[in-house]
Amino acid sequence: MAKKQTNLDALRPFCEATAAQMGLEFCDVLMEKEPQGRYLRFYVDKEGGLSLDDCERFHHAVQPKAEAIDYDFMEVCSPGLDRPVKTERDIRKALGTRVSVHLYRPENGSKLFEGILNRMDDEAVVIEQETGELTFARKAVSLVRLVPDLSALEDDSEGVVIESDELPDE
Repeated sequence: MAKKQTNLDALRPFCEATAAQMGLEFCDVLMEKEPQGRYLRFYVDKEGGLSLDDCERFHHAVQPKAEAIDYDFMEVCSPGLDRPVKTERDIRKALGTRVSVHLYRPENGSKLFEGILNRMDDEAVVIEQETGELTFARKAVSLVRLVPDLSALEDDSEGVVIESDELPDE
């Protein structure tokens, strides 16, 4: 029996093409080790949201190619609202939005900073905070992640009084 590979780079072009054919955005493929075993995780997204049917279709399409990879479990997932900012496409979409910047080593006593993404390239990550602009060397940054805007979930009805003549007739 031939030894299975663990290099995911050979799988990426196929995943990108397959996702594009299905109207999906291929975000990443990772091998993540957990106590239960090695998880081969494909991250895909779709404008308007990803459905279980989308995940299932992508799973069936990539599974034959994934058999060349050594893994215990395979999952197709959404990258989530707080998805990492990695690719050029991610950066373009994230410009002007709130992100968290995670550092390998603390700067000014912290490894985590939050602000509006102004720029991100091979050299630096630049965010805007209320106190001004912060620039981090790209090699010092372990992760840049979107910060979801959950304000739509807040209850705006507190303190609103409805007069009885505003209620509909029963």
